[in-house]
Amino acid sequence: MLYDLSKLKGKTVSSVPDGFDAVLLDKFSAKKTQDILYILSDGVALEKTAQILQYLNPKLEVLKFPAWDTVPYDRVSPNVNIVAQRVETLTAIVANPTPKKSRVILASVGSVLQKLPPQKVFLNSVRLIKVGNKLSFNDFIHYAAINGYNRVEQVIEPGEYAVRGDIIDIFPVGTEEPLRIDLFDDEVERIRTFDAMTQRTTGELNHYTFQVMGEVALDENTIKSFRTKYREAFGAAFKDDEIYADITNSVKHLGMENWLPFFYEDALPTLFDYLPQADIILGRNVDEAVKAKCDSIADYYQARLEALSIKSNNEMDIYRPIKPELLYLNEKELGQIFTKKEAVRFTSLTIESTNEIIDAGVLPGRSFAHAKNINLGQVYSDLGEYLKENSKLRRVVCCYSEGSRDRIFSLMSEHEIKDLTFADSWEDVLSRDISKTAMVVLNLSHGFRGDGLCFISEQDILGERQNRRPAKKVTSKDFIADVASLNIGELVVHIEHGIGKFLGLENITAGGAPHDCLKILYANDAKLFVPVENIDVLSRYGIEDDNIQLDTIGGMAWQAKKAKVKQRIHDIAEKLIKIAAERHLKKADTFIPPQGLYDEFSSRFPYNETDDQLNAISDVLQDLGTSIPMDRLVCGDVGFGKTEVALRAAFAVAASGAQVALIVPTTLLARQHYMNFLERMKGFPVRVKMLSRLVTPKEMEETKRGLADGSVEIVIGTHALLSKDIKFCNLGLLIIDEEQHFGVAHKEKLKAIKSDVHVLTLTATPIPRTLQLSLTGVKQLSIIATPPVDRLAARTFVMPFDKVMIKEAIYREKFRHGQTFFVCPRVSDIFGVEKELRELVPDIKILVAHGQMPVKQLENVMNDFADGKADLLLSTTIIESGIDMPSVNTMIVHRADMFGLAQLYQLKGRVGRGKLRGYCYFTVPKQKALKPIAERRLNILQALDTLGAGFSLASHDMDIRGSGNILGEEQSGHIKEVGIALYQHMLEEEIMRIKAGEYQDDKTPQLNDWAPQITTGIPIMIPDTYVRDLGVRLGLYKRIGDLQDKAGLDDIREELIDRFGKLPTEVDNLLKTVEIKQLCRKANIEKIDAGAKGILISLRNNTFAKPEKLIDFINRQFGAVKIRPDQKLFIEKNLESYALRVETIKNYVNKLNQLLED
Repeated sequence: MLYDLSKLKGKTVSSVPDGFDAVLLDKFSAKKTQDILYILSDGVALEKTAQILQYLNPKLEVLKFPAWDTVPYDRVSPNVNIVAQRVETLTAIVANPTPKKSRVILASVGSVLQKLPPQKVFLNSVRLIKVGNKLSFNDFIHYAAINGYNRVEQVIEPGEYAVRGDIIDIFPVGTEEPLRIDLFDDEVERIRTFDAMTQRTTGELNHYTFQVMGEVALDENTIKSFRTKYREAFGAAFKDDEIYADITNSVKHLGMENWLPFFYEDALPTLFDYLPQADIILGRNVDEAVKAKCDSIADYYQARLEALSIKSNNEMDIYRPIKPELLYLNEKELGQIFTKKEAVRFTSLTIESTNEIIDAGVLPGRSFAHAKNINLGQVYSDLGEYLKENSKLRRVVCCYSEGSRDRIFSLMSEHEIKDLTFADSWEDVLSRDISKTAMVVLNLSHGFRGDGLCFISEQDILGERQNRRPAKKVTSKDFIADVASLNIGELVVHIEHGIGKFLGLENITAGGAPHDCLKILYANDAKLFVPVENIDVLSRYGIEDDNIQLDTIGGMAWQAKKAKVKQRIHDIAEKLIKIAAERHLKKADTFIPPQGLYDEFSSRFPYNETDDQLNAISDVLQDLGTSIPMDRLVCGDVGFGKTEVALRAAFAVAASGAQVALIVPTTLLARQHYMNFLERMKGFPVRVKMLSRLVTPKEMEETKRGLADGSVEIVIGTHALLSKDIKFCNLGLLIIDEEQHFGVAHKEKLKAIKSDVHVLTLTATPIPRTLQLSLTGVKQLSIIATPPVDRLAARTFVMPFDKVMIKEAIYREKFRHGQTFFVCPRVSDIFGVEKELRELVPDIKILVAHGQMPVKQLENVMNDFADGKADLLLSTTIIESGIDMPSVNTMIVHRADMFGLAQLYQLKGRVGRGKLRGYCYFTVPKQKALKPIAERRLNILQALDTLGAGFSLASHDMDIRGSGNILGEEQSGHIKEVGIALYQHMLEEEIMRIKAGEYQDDKTPQLNDWAPQITTGIPIMIPDTYVRDLGVRLGLYKRIGDLQDKAGLDDIREELIDRFGKLPTEVDNLLKTVEIKQLCRKANIEKIDAGAKGILISLRNNTFAKPEKLIDFINRQFGAVKIRPDQKLFIEKNLESYALRVETIKNYVNKLNQLLED
């Protein structure tokens, strides 16, 4: 009876522990041929059940229907991926209302309470596109527009499309990658997938089915319906209402889904109307979840009405909420549906069978983790006993990942637990002998036993795990495709003429052929036109400063500046190399962690390690195992697990008998690390102590003595660790955390501590200097760019200061039992903001923290906030330093335009560290025009909704603000003289030169700072008919100009054909000219002038490395090549044809190169 759903109608099934519900669903579906709707209390339970169900029966069709990730009456739209999942499920239901096989629909309480668009919306929008089939171009563009796709120049985000000739790029919601549809007339020739960042093709498809983009599609009917219903509901007295104006003009309004009922004529259906025949099962705690959700809908509606009753000066800010009954079912209506449909209920309580209750007889499994308070061996002896007791059942140990399965297997084997076997699927488990215990990779929170099964989860063995499933990987290089693209009006540096202002692209006719040139403005209104193929002589200046003087074309000042900087760079590079070389020559102790002890220590880490984290850990351990002092920078995003890398390194060194010093910038962070280290080192023979202002003088003296006599292995502290009276007995490892907060003077002190200790630096956004050191190869670099499992990227909003939004954000956080950070740029702003907040949210407990408070008071405030004694912390950027508070998931930044990019990023990283989504509001003053640089910073941050962008961001900041002096106290005046990009280039080149030992006999560095000039008189450009968007065109010019070899040219040729179609002749000419330029550089050719009558070649400084071979070559040409009196080579030939002209130039330059190689 238990597995026959028709006999359970209206009954309760008791003793269904977490995880066993999926087993029951699988059994039910085997006996049914219709839909089963399983309603769960929340989205996390939904994801987990789906995963287990798909593991047990991969052939079963499981449709997920999550709720929106916004609160009721929100101003923002739900996440596009969640909308995609919902649309996909509804489309599948509508397309196949009576399935032949059973299917399971998993929905959360939030999603069944909310009403849905009419079914016809999903029926009418399905569109199949297949290779070889006909497709009307105009019809498809119309289809994309009315189904909610936005037309753009370059497709990057879901919901965008772009058109280039016969190519349509489109990013459907719900796909990993966008599609590129190639049309031949009106036939689909190819459908390709491509990478949104590189725009390169990644694969091919034979067909694709398009669905509607969202739950609201703006077309004539929906707009008309919205306008009518909006006026009926709220009267017609408003003129400036933003949503009304946007929808009237067919503009998608952020958060318009919250007015869903207004867009459709008829009353909205619910999920139960979509699935009239489905059997309904209610998961555990559904009734409580329904009550909580209905209460919160009523609360939010009330809050909106209250806000509406306060008269606002700004009509545009007003939010007019629709009545709850239009968009949501209430508790009573939902209860009636459950009764009418005879829903089956699951409960985990054990209740004896009666007429109304069926006892499934399955009990929750045992937890062994608490036994580790006795010792770790006890855990495994208890586990072994439990497995023996249940030897008649099929025993399965569920681990989170393959790595953790290996680790648990070795720990179980070490403790004499026998008959273990690995299984990769449920079929595999069932095929094994019942005497074996199968180990599988499956995300189960807690085990259970009964019904012939005995499941044990990793959490039962190792204790609470914070994380669930591995998230998809985001690599830092995917981040912003063209960081260094030139923007009109920016300062640029020309290698020959110095600093000028970029005015844009201009098409000039040179030698009778059209040519794209970059127009640069210099002093005295002089203008220089740089041909696009020579774009590599330009770099961005990269420092925002209104009073920078433009250079004079042909003036001597620039050459003098450059020479001075060159000399300085040479000195810096030599010092850098010397520091690095000294480290290499010194010997450091080697530390290899004791194996069993180290494994045990690692298994206490309560998260799944990400791939990048494992790589960083192995890099560090490898460095510690060699006798060369380590100097490694671990750059990981805020909250991505850098501390674990430090913990493992510290344990490896301390367990080998040496000392570890961890230096942090603030006392708060020291306390946090201290607690963390103490917790993890418990039970191991390692003493951890703290030195900071929080410690009593007596404790401080004890710790100092312990460091001197070696009885303290690990010390954690602030700058206090740098004081002269601290002596280490045997320092083996120095760890610097949040490196961006240490000033130059502190860094110099740290370096002086000992040049033969291992140094590990941790940071999220390395200050440009450190980054530069790593990029120039002086430091080793490990990047952790994979977000921890279950981390959702914090959603970022840049918006004018809006009291309703601020109030709503603070209350939303309070309702989900979280806390909020409110950050001001200056201490002087705090008092005004505090007064405003106390009026706006009177019942919220507010604490204030800033750096000018007495230390003890600041510590108390921070500790109170960490202990949850207040809802909101109003502070300056003091919270930016690595403080980890998982309960804080909302941050509001006041006057965000006054912060630096890395600062804003660090702040943003302080929220969303738990499992809830973080919300980050960067507010800017209303009506105030932002400085371009502030606007650019905020735009970059808003675009950065991926996780793991800290590293890319530092490189971006280096790009925006300059990189400081990388050696120490000399500051960065000389960077100002030549601009960042050129400085970087000069420094890297210098370091490579010195490494290669080029300066033994020549003390005057020659920089590779000239570019061959080639005038061919042929059309060279990327026509705007081929690439429409100016920004994309400029970016391509910059990339083509920076190419160094033939392979790069071939690569970009392939990319252009891939992205934009067949190459026009002008673009082909551009690529060929750049290739000739590369060859000219090798052959020391400074200038080539070509026309219809021949080619004139000028050598740089009139020198050729092998003159005798050149003379011999000219003699063998029988007059075709002549040397003119001014030492230039002239090749006489009829070159009317453009193609022949380019080929001939290439041939001769190639021949000159061959002379040098022979």
